[in-house]
Amino acid sequence: MKSTAAQLAVTPPGRRFGWVDALVLLALIGLLWSALHVGRGMLVHFDAATMPALDPSPAAIPAYAARTLLRMWIAFGFSLLFAVAVGYLAAKNRVARALILPALDVLQSVPVLGFLSATVTGFMALFPGSLLGVECASIFAIFTSQVWNMAFGFHHALVAIPGEMQEAATVSGLNRWQRLRIVELPSAAHSLIWNGMMSFGGGWFFVAQSEAISVMNRDIKLPGLGSYMALALERGDTRAALYAVAAMLVLILVSDQLVWRPLLAWAERFKNELTDSGSAPSSWVYELLRGAYVFTWLDRHLRRPLADVLLRLHRPVAAAAPPPAWMRQAARAVGVVLLLWLAVEAVSWIAAAVAALHGALDRATLLQLAGLGGLTALRVTAMVLFASLVWTPVGVWIGLKPAVARFAQPLAQIGASFPVNMTFPWAVGFFVAHQVSLDWGSIALLAMGTQWYILFNVVAGASAIPNDLKEAARMSGLRGWALWRTLILPAVFPAWVTGACTAAGGAWNASIVAELASWGDTTLRAQGLGAFIADVTRRGDTPLIVASIAVMSLFVVATNKLVWRPLYAYAERRFKLE
Repeated sequence: MKSTAAQLAVTPPGRRFGWVDALVLLALIGLLWSALHVGRGMLVHFDAATMPALDPSPAAIPAYAARTLLRMWIAFGFSLLFAVAVGYLAAKNRVARALILPALDVLQSVPVLGFLSATVTGFMALFPGSLLGVECASIFAIFTSQVWNMAFGFHHALVAIPGEMQEAATVSGLNRWQRLRIVELPSAAHSLIWNGMMSFGGGWFFVAQSEAISVMNRDIKLPGLGSYMALALERGDTRAALYAVAAMLVLILVSDQLVWRPLLAWAERFKNELTDSGSAPSSWVYELLRGAYVFTWLDRHLRRPLADVLLRLHRPVAAAAPPPAWMRQAARAVGVVLLLWLAVEAVSWIAAAVAALHGALDRATLLQLAGLGGLTALRVTAMVLFASLVWTPVGVWIGLKPAVARFAQPLAQIGASFPVNMTFPWAVGFFVAHQVSLDWGSIALLAMGTQWYILFNVVAGASAIPNDLKEAARMSGLRGWALWRTLILPAVFPAWVTGACTAAGGAWNASIVAELASWGDTTLRAQGLGAFIADVTRRGDTPLIVASIAVMSLFVVATNKLVWRPLYAYAERRFKLE
């Protein structure tokens, strides 16, 4: 088994600070200063009536790109914490799982515009007169475009941990924290990193909608690359759009070199296998950091003393007598009261929503929404089937060959991160020139934004196949379809289910962008629920916004209940690696 030690640096004894450490410290200080400098712009005074217009010149792109990147990483940090906490609860507690998974089904089906409609006013009221309120709404919208895929992926990675590893942790007497740190987080590292890359790309996909906010008859454009893209689309400015695309590609490639590639090289130590891989992922940044003494110094003089202090504080608490029965009963009573209060609040909120909708909707409108939802559902199904046939073999090829992953990984990130609305200049022109209806063309636009969930999850599943199993398959003479049927498909099927489920949920969300394409004065519209939601959100029609989002949620929840949940259970039962 490979070591699951969490340290980064492996410096020899007697090593002291050198030029690498100075470089690392300068980089960390520069990163912190840049974040604080860029973040100052989030705290300025805000007035929607007097908000300055965006600067359309290319000279403004670096500052806008830095502002967007800061929002993206803040949202990703919250997404990571949420995914680990919620995924862990869903994997460890059956009652929590019965509540969390359906809730995630509903939440991932709520469009980004739906979250913006519900949160912009609240965040602005929370920070009156400050731009921080709108910034929080934008970050929250990016968070909602990132987090669901990570939560589903981490949950599935936990339930797929081999049983003998869990038994070994139990025999070793590991507590919950030790089990999470030594067994569960290392086992889920590959899935979490690959899904993190995909989720970060999902944030880029919706960054224009998150920064150029047009809801409830309000038009707010935050300084950022996404709003710059939206401005270029409104003006039909091809040169500005290309500048924005170039800036986004630079940020994606820099993030790949400085963040994702080092993380993949680091996570290689956590693979569950008995023999080393022939060609492991590599990263020059990771090798540079491994040679830095500063991490060893921080571990020796900061982490270990702090851990010792916490251990000394924990021992008296652990040795103390358990609380009396009346205190435990009081705690249970408080918990029951809290749950009842939450239930009453939820019921009152639902009653208020029903009262608001009563009289504003008729049977014909509801039937129209159901029909539009059915059309969008057909497009989502076609996209999932097409993407599975195309990207499953490609993902297996990338995952089994680290040498291929070195150049395919950044290309896949570019494809996953590319906002579909930036293709509108070419897509709209192509559809008009060849008389292609957006009813069909929107399927291609959906695939451009959400097929990557399947690719990234399949790559994660294939790269996590233990090398000893691959060697056993080679020694057994398995080739072609026999190899796929015996090893590859069973190994990647659980990851494919996660990717296909999140791709379907993301496609429902992306339908708002894909079913209504505009470039300058030319607008193409498809018949579907996504285009309907985009229209009513722009008008600020609250009853129709609530009703259309509710219909979309019902479609997604029904699909997950009837299709994806049974497939999850089948994957856990039949294809668990143990």
